[in-house]
Amino acid sequence: MSLKKTDVEKIAHLARLSLDEEAIPGYADDLSGILSLVEEMNEVNTDGVEPLAHPHDAVQRLRSDQVSEENQRELLQQNAPQIDSGLFLVPKVIE
Repeated sequence: MSLKKTDVEKIAHLARLSLDEEAIPGYADDLSGILSLVEEMNEVNTDGVEPLAHPHDAVQRLRSDQVSEENQRELLQQNAPQIDSGLFLVPKVIE
């Protein structure tokens, strides 16, 4: 399928894109190539080919929910400029 300049302009208008006049022939060639590739892919015989597995069909292996690290709050907050009740205090950024 070969696209014309008017086709590219219409597509650009629908997509709310502004195109340079000099770039339109290049876009027409690129889009025509993409559409030709899609046509080729549609012609491939896929009878008897099973679809690939879908990620939603997979079951996740989950680890047990156990604490694997001890609480290091005091150690990590030693370098903090301000702390209150175990929380980092930061400057207010919203007026």
